Amino acid sequence: QKPILLQGHERSITQIKYNREGDLLFTVAKDPIVNVWYSVNGERLGTYNGHTGAVWCVDADWDTRHVLTGSADNSCRLWDCETGKQLALVKTSSAVRTCGFDFGGNIIMFSTDKQMGYQCFVSFFDLRDPSQIENNEPYMKIPCSDSKITSAVWGPLGEFIIAGHESGELNQFSAKSGEQLSNIKEHTKQINDIQTSRDMTMFITASKDNTAKLFDCTTLEHLKTFRTERPVNSAALSPIFDHVVLGGGQEAMDVTTTSTRIGKFEARFFHLAFEEEFGRVKGHFGPINSVAFHPDGKSYSSGGEDGYVRIHYFDPQYFEFEFEA
Repeated sequence: QKPILLQGHERSITQIKYNREGDLLFTVAKDPIVNVWYSVNGERLGTYNGHTGAVWCVDADWDTRHVLTGSADNSCRLWDCETGKQLALVKTSSAVRTCGFDFGGNIIMFSTDKQMGYQCFVSFFDLRDPSQIENNEPYMKIPCSDSKITSAVWGPLGEFIIAGHESGELNQFSAKSGEQLSNIKEHTKQINDIQTSRDMTMFITASKDNTAKLFDCTTLEHLKTFRTERPVNSAALSPIFDHVVLGGGQEAMDVTTTSTRIGKFEARFFHLAFEEEFGRVKGHFGPINSVAFHPDGKSYSSGGEDGYVRIHYFDPQYFEFEFEA
């Protein structure tokens, strides 16, 4: 089966995300457009219009009622998923880099960039208290003076968030007290992406240091490492198999040797336990910036620097594949 090509952006894709059921795929890019697609056939359901700059992040809540986006236009916006109506706008002093709903969908967190004399902050808003958004007063705001947050996700049960930094550090911040619960540095360079496993027990990081690493969500214990020859922009865990998909760049020296007919940028598949690569999928004409598994594990999507999103359905061999170590 040929991949489904989604053409809805004029600039590089920054993030793609499925909702929990997997019937919808949300895509954002370095243009102001927020798109939502039917994942089954690639039909565009609609757009969320309002941002005036690049959109760095997107998330949908547990029952796909609300969509959250963060942008370089110094705003984080909440949308009604079904109607596309903007429900709330939070103004910030710098670009919003990461955003996410907690498990219950009541609390949002987002982090802002360190730029133009403003330091990096993580802000938490409780949507059940409308005055927080109206007055732009988060119930908690944590400063990160040392190193800018480049990726962040909620941990299990919404007790803390896991943040990855420009320095390669990872830490946990309590969503109740704001205190730093733990801090580790397993990566030597910037963490580009963090994604949790379906059951929220583990997460995978993608880093500029050419590796992706698997960690325990609660203890931050480092479990596995997946090594490549180039920066890893995004990594995702299969919900049904012990598989990892990585998306990344290409060595500058290889660029001139590529044929223009087929995109040579590959998504790479690794076995979670053996840390061995077992497959590659070509197709993008530029580095892959975001990868995501469908929640049923039968397909995955990738978004690239070329502005395209590709939905790939796995062929039957994939489901019969036995890893021979």
